[in-house]
Amino acid sequence: MRVLVTIQHPGHVHFFKHAIAALEERGHEVHVFARRNEVTETLLSAYDIDYELLAGESASLPSLARVQATYETRLLARAWKLDPDVITAIGGVAASHVAALTGARSVVFYDTEHASVIRRLAYPFADEVCTPDCYAGDVGEKQVRYPGYHELAYLHPDRFAPDESVLDDAGIDRDETLVVCRFSSWDSSHDVGQGGFDDLAEVIERLEAAGATVQLTAEVDLPPRLESRQLSVAPERMHDLLYYADLTVGEGATTAAESALLGTPAVYVNSLSLGYTTELAEEYGLLFQYNGPDRHAAGIRRAVEIIEEDDGEKYQRRRDRVLANKRDVTDVVVDRVLAGA
Repeated sequence: MRVLVTIQHPGHVHFFKHAIAALEERGHEVHVFARRNEVTETLLSAYDIDYELLAGESASLPSLARVQATYETRLLARAWKLDPDVITAIGGVAASHVAALTGARSVVFYDTEHASVIRRLAYPFADEVCTPDCYAGDVGEKQVRYPGYHELAYLHPDRFAPDESVLDDAGIDRDETLVVCRFSSWDSSHDVGQGGFDDLAEVIERLEAAGATVQLTAEVDLPPRLESRQLSVAPERMHDLLYYADLTVGEGATTAAESALLGTPAVYVNSLSLGYTTELAEEYGLLFQYNGPDRHAAGIRRAVEIIEEDDGEKYQRRRDRVLANKRDVTDVVVDRVLAGA
């Protein structure tokens, strides 16, 4: 089979990287197309994935529509030449549109219920919409639910083995209490009008006062006094760092879920909740989400409690229970891509 994979975000590289290798090992022809993003390109190169750039970066929401149109037009031109059997993507706006125009089957993966623009533009045209079984939404007959999370396509223990040398790369001693913080830019279409922490500096100060060493990554400009805490490890080493951290605190759902699925508790502060963050919080106790007006104070308070509790083994046991109930999602991706073969 000839398969087209479209990549428009760094997280999509992680999600598809093992499936690309598995499909190629089975003799299928895979073509990867991407939109320019420094981290995306770094990851694709780090994992030795051949790809073609179809569009540049978007600097704002208004420019995103223009960039998306360019990406979709160029993907259509490539698809006409390649004549694919399947086009697959996360979100899948371009993938579903181009597949419908070229006679390919489109397999879309998604886990974000409140992304209304993508739901309106992609779902009606997709042949198959694959969602985690905790997804709080009904897509109809084309929906395929599976027991898993996007992050288990690359963090399932069959796919991921942590490398402790990341602590040396980050300059962290083994006996330090490490907290990784992730702060969002709020410039995605589904983030408009939403928010997380009120004061990033206070978050760092309270964590350090509790005895933690803080390493942070942010999509926003940080005050000069926080710049020394910026992560220095390569993007492809981020999951190693999350595994060896004692806690993750942040506004991004993906990073919170990654942390939780590695057995590191996550405090997720965001005015929006999702099906998978809710399940990881309520069913498994690996994630603590705060969405209400008091989320800033409540999130900091819970983070300090976890630091003071210092019981990492409890969260590893909870991770084991998740893994007993969920699938290696790379297997799901390969199964669904090849379902029409």
